[in-house]
Amino acid sequence: MQLAEVSIRRPVFATVLSLLILLIGAVSYTRLAVREYPKIDEPVVTVSVRYAGASAEVIETQVTKPLEDSIAGIDAVDVLTSISRPEQAQISVRFRLEKDADTAAAEVRDRVSRVRNRLPQAIDEPVIAKVEADAFPVIWLAFSSDTRSRLEINDLVNRVVKARLQTVTGVADVRIFGERKYAMRVWLDADKLAAYKLTTQDVEDAIRRQNLELPAGRIESQQREFSVVSQTDLTTPAQFSDIVIKTVGGFSVRLRDVGRVEEGAADERSAVRLNGRPAISAGVIRQTTA
Repeated sequence: MQLAEVSIRRPVFATVLSLLILLIGAVSYTRLAVREYPKIDEPVVTVSVRYAGASAEVIETQVTKPLEDSIAGIDAVDVLTSISRPEQAQISVRFRLEKDADTAAAEVRDRVSRVRNRLPQAIDEPVIAKVEADAFPVIWLAFSSDTRSRLEINDLVNRVVKARLQTVTGVADVRIFGERKYAMRVWLDADKLAAYKLTTQDVEDAIRRQNLELPAGRIESQQREFSVVSQTDLTTPAQFSDIVIKTVGGFSVRLRDVGRVEEGAADERSAVRLNGRPAISAGVIRQTTA
């Protein structure tokens, strides 16, 4: 009643007070944080496995299924989804909100290690991350050059750009699209292989045997100690071309006799273009609470 009585007796004061409240409300409204969803750090752990050359059916039966069976036994699992693509398996484990994200990641890592010996030996080591595998980037960055190749651009993006973006507050992951990693590409001639009675497996075995980096130990004396470095790994196309595949009648059949070796990209199945020009793209994925 006092507020109403004061407002009646002093209408100017009541008007100014109403305008002040309205002004404060208008200013506060423009500064309110707007989010599509509540600020909740939902515990989601993703397991990614790459199996080069495997079809989607092989990925599902030999990789995805054993991992799913092992992970499903973890406590507080809410939703377990998986995607089996050619050469790639992705499993997303969504836990209930009361589950700590770090604890969930540790338990998933433990379950994956339990079934590692049941998975094919040729797979890459499973990658376990606290981010959704199919999380969509919120920012895209494209890099192209008139003087540098895509291999060089990719190397710069991996070493410089990606490392700096990952340290930015609110960034969960940085993924590279149209990636071009350095690799030695071997092109075999089927007719020459048949002439020497060789198979692609023979060539692969020879490369594995002769492209090794082995520890050479150390040399010790009473006053000094030296570490021995053996440069047994091959780094240039010429060195790969000199690999001996087989010896027939005292004649060494080398890799250059059945094919050619060149430096190129490890995978050229995907590409990114910027205004019609070849490019390398980086996608920035935000954290859940960012």
